[in-house]
Amino acid sequence: MALEFLGSSNTSQGGGCPSFYRDTETGDIIVQGIALTDPDKRAQLLKVKPGEDAVVVPAILFELHAEKIPGV
Repeated sequence: MALEFLGSSNTSQGGGCPSFYRDTETGDIIVQGIALTDPDKRAQLLKVKPGEDAVVVPAILFELHAEKIPGV
């Protein structure tokens, strides 16, 4: 699997995340970001399966890079 970097936002103090990537074999989108750790918000997630997690993605990331993601 090769990942194609699609973009990031300017909300990270280190400049690395949140970021979008595309799996060049499947077309799937990978999101790199800060895990959702707020217990009240995590409790509202539905049917989180083993191996799944929630990542916080600032809305600006979609605004900056939506045209790079098919179907958005």
